[in-house]
Amino acid sequence: MNKVFIVSDGTGRTAEQTLMAALTQFPGNEVEIIQKGDIRTEMQIEEIVSEAVSEKGFIVHTLVSETLREDMLRISRIHNIDAIDLMGPLLSRLAHHFADSPTGEPGLFFSLNKEYFKRIDSMQFAFNHDDGQRAEDYEKAEIVLVGVSRTFKTPLSIYLAFKGWFVANYPIVIGVDLPDSLSKMPYGSVFGLMTQAHDLSSLRIVRQQYLGGETGEYSSVNFVRKELNYAQNIFNRFEWPVIQVTNKPIEEIASEILAVKRRIG
Repeated sequence: MNKVFIVSDGTGRTAEQTLMAALTQFPGNEVEIIQKGDIRTEMQIEEIVSEAVSEKGFIVHTLVSETLREDMLRISRIHNIDAIDLMGPLLSRLAHHFADSPTGEPGLFFSLNKEYFKRIDSMQFAFNHDDGQRAEDYEKAEIVLVGVSRTFKTPLSIYLAFKGWFVANYPIVIGVDLPDSLSKMPYGSVFGLMTQAHDLSSLRIVRQQYLGGETGEYSSVNFVRKELNYAQNIFNRFEWPVIQVTNKPIEEIASEILAVKRRIG
């Protein structure tokens, strides 16, 4: 059964009514609604997110407090769980329409839209720092993914960027020196992506055939194994956390990366 946690700094009735109206469009799904009202502190949000993660649920919230909304965004992001904000966008639009009213606060619209604008910035950052581009800017990245070709660096970067993380990725190529900026990153910011040689070889063969080219050494098991050993030696030298990506969906890989970041703090 799907579990939805309704979180509010009030009674939660508004969120429940909205959710129930939406659920009428999904008649075949069983949903258990768990109410969490009168939320006032970051610690309460931490506990709710942890419970939602353990129950494999997601969160719908109507937090009026901007501080609590920011706490929810940050905590749900690090736990890689969906938290749907019903109140923030409405407040943003009202602030925009009432900006000229005597009680309007200058800049309130942009303040309430920080989540939206950050997501745009994080997506642009991922595009600008894909496949080793702009390596000199890595100090601005929250996560840098490093691995040989076809270890899901780009799709993983885009997925994490959509969650609001500033992500770059860098391809490991035998004989090509790494940029100095990578070695200067704090621990827990750079992640090595590793896979099995036969799986990677098969993936490269399919990719090359799809593109109409010869696979050659690029997809041979021996060459792939050599590349992976070369990459593993780099990961060991810098003591970067290594994430196995073989036969895993992007969501699971991302969750493992964020779990490491949570442990490191």
